[in-house]
Amino acid sequence: MNWPMLLFAATAIAQCTADETLTGYAPQNTVFALREIDGAPYAAVATLTLPERGMIAGQAPCNAYSTAITVPYPWFRVEAIAATKRACPSLAAETVFFDALAQMTLAEWSGDILVLSSETGREMVFEAQE
Repeated sequence: MNWPMLLFAATAIAQCTADETLTGYAPQNTVFALREIDGAPYAAVATLTLPERGMIAGQAPCNAYSTAITVPYPWFRVEAIAATKRACPSLAAETVFFDALAQMTLAEWSGDILVLSSETGREMVFEAQE
């Protein structure tokens, strides 16, 4: 039996079924808090978590949200964002958050920092919460 070839085939199959989205690389269920958008501090509270394969979820300033990520890491693209429909005084900040999130195309994760960016130079910086 050709053991090296068998091992290679098993590894290749395992890689095909692995999660290649951000959730396969960054720590699952870590809560990342948004710190800034486009270099400016984000005054409201918004979070992002990786609850399961190919998904992100979190709390925007007013509403809980979730969406799918369908592209391989380091690429980042959210599908239609599903969110609750509660109104609050921070609704304008929430609109800014969701608009920026929908424009992100690249993810970089290092240690406690998650950076989402776009081809047009936009950037969202998140920090893991303890």
